[in-house]
Amino acid sequence: RNPARNNRPMYYVYDSYHSTAAQWATILAPDGASTIRGTPLDADMIGLFLESERDRRFVVDGHFDGFYTYFGSDRFTYGSTWSNWQELSRWAHEHDKLFIPCVCPGYDDTKIRPWNGANKKERGANGEYYTRSWDAAIASRPDVVGITSYNEWGEGTSIESVVPYTSPKGVVYADYSPHEPEFYMQLTRRKADEWRASRSS
Repeated sequence: RNPARNNRPMYYVYDSYHSTAAQWATILAPDGASTIRGTPLDADMIGLFLESERDRRFVVDGHFDGFYTYFGSDRFTYGSTWSNWQELSRWAHEHDKLFIPCVCPGYDDTKIRPWNGANKKERGANGEYYTRSWDAAIASRPDVVGITSYNEWGEGTSIESVVPYTSPKGVVYADYSPHEPEFYMQLTRRKADEWRASRSS
């Protein structure tokens, strides 16, 4: 829920582009045929942003309340490219939309997508990738910061507390050595506090 917007529920719609903007508008536009606006079902509806021009039109024409970038690999999509976030944030606010960049501790899905090594992003020995993604997000003055992810082990984006583990099939899942199991949760708290402080300055 978003306390800044009357504590309305907030729903993140993954692959929102699988329905057309016109279809979304039937429930998200104030005058849509089956609108949720002004009803007990009203909520902040957040669409997935991938491509620059296509998704700007999609967010506006579909009457979404905002958009999120989701993907953890910097430069994988236009939306997930950190250097685009400040411009995307300005555009979102000019159009009365929420901007939600998604930070990530690293990315490695080669255990489940062996062909995707080009998008692998190393975490760094001390959480450098996560720190840089947070810094880019904070600099963009976002409305909300998303985290990709809490426990998506298959894509190497987890931040939850971790211990060394090898699956029955011999798949080795990395821990945060030499750091403690809570390393990324603690780093998340520090960066979230930094973001909150920047919003009050």
